Amino acid sequence: MNQRTKRVFMSLCGVVICSVSIGIFKLAALGVDPFQSLMSGLDHMIPISFGTLYMIVNLILLSFALLTDRHYIGIATFINLFLLGYITQFSYALLQRIFPDPSLIFRFGCLLVAIVIICFGSALYMTADLGVSTYDAIALVCANKWKLGPFKYIRIITDLVCVGSGILVFLISGGELGMVPTFVGIGTIITAFFMGPLIDWFNRKFAIPLLNK
Repeated sequence: MNQRTKRVFMSLCGVVICSVSIGIFKLAALGVDPFQSLMSGLDHMIPISFGTLYMIVNLILLSFALLTDRHYIGIATFINLFLLGYITQFSYALLQRIFPDPSLIFRFGCLLVAIVIICFGSALYMTADLGVSTYDAIALVCANKWKLGPFKYIRIITDLVCVGSGILVFLISGGELGMVPTFVGIGTIITAFFMGPLIDWFNRKFAIPLLNK
């Protein structure tokens, strides 16, 4: 497999893995990853399918990358843009049919699996360097172009902003406070503080060696 083919394969696999992981986060109902907590708030406010809403939001965020550093726009960006929301929607519906009434212990297991594989998937398509998601581009531009700090710390900040915004939008749109823990919970807190470092670890230990193999 030549280098170009390997990069495309890593990009595609990374996006699919991330999409499925979000479906697992939703099944766990113990908090989704930070960006998806924002999407959950918007999903409650805007009455369209999640896949379509995800695409619209990312088209808006795409303008940031286009204006700041087009290096991060590539095939993976558009795979993410047009496929992730719909794959997430499909995988969540499928998991609900397979596991209609998951126990709390099973949900915690799903949460741990989701955290690990979303970081693994993110590392794959980031290292492939054929573009990243429009959200990932924000932290990467801040860290690598504007030199505001290490990626893992910038990512923590952007994740916390997403979590706060998601809660605010959900409540403004009439959501009940008691429902907030279903999309902003222990899983969100763990990913907000550890997703950046975990992606960095998978980059160094797996994705980069795989690309250079």
